This record gives sequence, structure tokens and C-alpha cells, in this order.
Amino acid sequence: MRTSNHLIGLLNFLTFLLSIVILGGGIWLSSRANSTDCLKFLQWPLIVIGASIMVVSLAGFAGACYRNTFLMWLYLFVMFFIIAALIGFIIFAYAVTDKGSGRPVLNKGYLEYYLQDYSGWLKDRVVDESYWAKISSCIRDSKVCSKMGRTFNGVPETYDMFSMRKLSPIESGCCKPPTECGYVYINETLWNSGSGLAATNLDCSRWSNDQQMLCYQCDSCKAGVLGSLKKSWRKVSVINIVVLILLVIFYVIGCAAFRNNKKIDNDEPYGEARMTKAQPSRIHL
Repeated sequence: MRTSNHLIGLLNFLTFLLSIVILGGGIWLSSRANSTDCLKFLQWPLIVIGASIMVVSLAGFAGACYRNTFLMWLYLFVMFFIIAALIGFIIFAYAVTDKGSGRPVLNKGYLEYYLQDYSGWLKDRVVDESYWAKISSCIRDSKVCSKMGRTFNGVPETYDMFSMRKLSPIESGCCKPPTECGYVYINETLWNSGSGLAATNLDCSRWSNDQQMLCYQCDSCKAGVLGSLKKSWRKVSVINIVVLILLVIFYVIGCAAFRNNKKIDNDEPYGEARMTKAQPSRIHL
């Protein structure tokens, strides 16, 4: 088997390994969609792209092993569109998570999240009433708020200790009232009304000590979901960019190797014919 075929086979094997990384990112997003982020459609494009790369790389690997020119050509043709789709997905992921982030709070370890800091398609999707009903139900069922409780030597943590915690966006936005509302801390998810209610923040009146309600209908909870999605997608996007760079490099090398294969097929015969071409027999007089 030619060196070019060996190279194409190796590149397809490496591409197959990269597809596992992409699939892993999609599965990770899927697991968070079921337990944390609660937005259950964003992971599917990544899973489809990863599965497509896996199938196409196997076809290319088989083409290299059995010297099937059609399979190798099909690999390069389809991979071009898969790379384009991955580029589009990365751009989309950054575009929809571009705006918005948590705001620092004085003397607090956690950030607070405001819906007005976010905009665009993803925000519109999250705040849609029918869709939010599913998301809030998912957050409630995940029991992320009930898992916030901490004790030290059997004693519940104090307000000062709670204030220094690094809360996740959903914990900060959905499991406690906004700090500006002036609620008095009892425990992580139980707060009494204080004297400093902020009339400008409607979330102050939406907070409930009912453990099935809490702040699940607050704008801060919706902002927390958007903040959590942004963190998850940015982590996956960094991996995808690295994978994309490697895919492009492998694709360019694969194209060069494929062209070299075709050149050899067209110009250089094998075995004795090659030797004959290289050293033609002499004519004896």
C-alpha cells in the first residue's frame, strides 16, 4: 500500500478520535440540559456533527485501507460541508451567548444576574412563557436549590458564610431573593421579609419561601439560566475551536495526499512496469 494511503488512513483515524471529542461535548451539554441548564435542544447540532464526522472518517479509513478511490473522494467531499457546519455552529454559539454576565455584589462572593443584561434569540427563547414553564419545572425537579444546604459540625452555615460562597448562576438567580430586596437570611432557601424591599425590582414580590416556588418565576432566575448556558457553551466552544483547527489541518493534508494518489495512478505504473519505465531495456545490434 502506498505511503499516501497510509497517510490518509492515519488522518481518518485521527479524525475519528476528534469526532469522539465533539460527541463528548454534545453528551456533556445533554447531561447539563437534563440536570442543570435545562435547555434541551442546543446540544443536538453538536451531537449530529460529531456523529457525522465519525461515520465519514470510518468511510475514509475504509477507502484508504482498501484503496477505494470513491470512498476517499466521498470522505473529502462530505468533510468539507461538515467543517463548514462546525464553523457555523461555533459562530452561532458565540453569537447567542455574546451579551450578558453576572454583576458583582459588594462584600459577596457570588454574582447576581439581571435579565436586562441579556438580549437576542436565546433570551427570547428562554423568556417565552410556554418554554419557561418547562425550564422552571426542570430546575425544580433537579433539586439544585435543595442541595445548597451546608452544615459545619452539625450547625447550619451563617449568613456571613453564605455570602462568601461562589454560587452558580442558577443558584444565585433561582434559589434566593435578589440582595437588593433586603430579605433577612434564615437559611439558604428561607428568607424573611426585611425593611429594605426594592420597589423597582419586581423580583422582590415574586420571591416565595414555598420550596416549590422560591424565585423560579423571577427574572433573575431566567437570567441565571442564560448565564449558566453561556458558561457551558463557552467551555464547549473552546474545545470545538481546537478540534476545528485540527480538522482543517487534517483535511488539507488529506486533500494533498489524495491528489498525490491520483497523480501516481495516472502517471506511474506498478511493479515490473515501473522498473521498465525507470530502466528501459537496451536494444542490441
